[in-house]
Amino acid sequence: MEHDSIQEQILIRITGKDRPGLTASVMAILARYQAKILDIGQADIHSTLSLGILIRISEHNSGSVMKELLFKATELGVNIGFEPITDDDYEDWVNQQGKNRFILTLIGRSLSAGQIEAATRVIAGQGLNIDSILRLTGRISIKNPDKNTRACIEFSLRGNPTDKAGLQAELMRLSSSMGFDFSFQRDDMYRRSRRLICFDMDSTLIQTECIDELAERAGVGEQVKAITESAMRGEIDFKESFTRRVALLKGLDVSVMQDIADHLPITEGVDRLMEVLKRCGYKIAILSGGFTFFGEQLQRKFGIDYVYANNLEVDENGKLTGRFLGDIVDGHRKAELLKLIAQVEKVNLEQTIAVGDGANDLPMLGEAGLGIAFHAKPRVVANAKQSINTIGLDGVLYFLGFKDSYMGI
Repeated sequence: MEHDSIQEQILIRITGKDRPGLTASVMAILARYQAKILDIGQADIHSTLSLGILIRISEHNSGSVMKELLFKATELGVNIGFEPITDDDYEDWVNQQGKNRFILTLIGRSLSAGQIEAATRVIAGQGLNIDSILRLTGRISIKNPDKNTRACIEFSLRGNPTDKAGLQAELMRLSSSMGFDFSFQRDDMYRRSRRLICFDMDSTLIQTECIDELAERAGVGEQVKAITESAMRGEIDFKESFTRRVALLKGLDVSVMQDIADHLPITEGVDRLMEVLKRCGYKIAILSGGFTFFGEQLQRKFGIDYVYANNLEVDENGKLTGRFLGDIVDGHRKAELLKLIAQVEKVNLEQTIAVGDGANDLPMLGEAGLGIAFHAKPRVVANAKQSINTIGLDGVLYFLGFKDSYMGI
């Protein structure tokens, strides 16, 4: 009986110009001979396909299958090849499937062979195998290039890195010297099910620092700048720095705040990012050391779910008093708020994302399942596992595995 006959594995490779119905034609032949599909994969580059099919079939039928497939390949104008796979080789391959899996994402305005070679050399040096390569961005027009072009390639990797910290450090060094961004993540269920994303506001969602804008309007720009620089040198902490800067704003009319809020310079890619996140059901929060007044403006514009920032006190005449209300939202508080919102939304911390640019964002970047430094200060980039420096904020979507074709924007 046929089901008792000796079975063998055959790897079928088909290459050539893609056309509708090709896979269906091949499968029709395999189905007639009751071939079992053990693995299948296809890549399509510039209308040229590479299709691989690993089948298990009785030795009695294998010759007939290969003969029919050769005739069909000639009819379709494609190349076909066959390779026998031994039982031992197949079992070795199956056993490797239990190894850890990782995703390496590379992003840039464009990506060169040199950049890809450097990154993949690091991967190879760590003993990781590339299982698949996927382009997440749309194709770039040569005749009509877009000024906001972006390129993103995602590598699916199998194995265990010999030195994960060393791998991260080497990729960080290359990204800085060669001008590309990267993310190296474990490919697990959490990566596929992120649900909460928390953003810093100033110099992240918007391309300004609101306290600097207010200081300029109040005529104390240089004084505020000096305090900020003192804080950055570590001479005073964030709380003291914030208190002293707010005090200098005393007497400023709130109408000035509204004027600034109406003209906030939105960061490249924010519109696209927010539309996709909302459409896909993400909860979105602003956790800012800036001011609630401006955060709420963005909340209304983009439908953001949570805003936590600092409240400026206003007197009965509509003037700033130089004081603030409640606790300061500093780096420690941001990390606490991320955990609190995750609890309220019943989201595992591994399903959270944090994005920011400053030192006071580091605690929440470290707490989140995915922490991303965005056009950040060198110290922040050095301490974050992922960073985006080459493109807009919608680059976050590629670290989440979104393709341009899925987003439809």
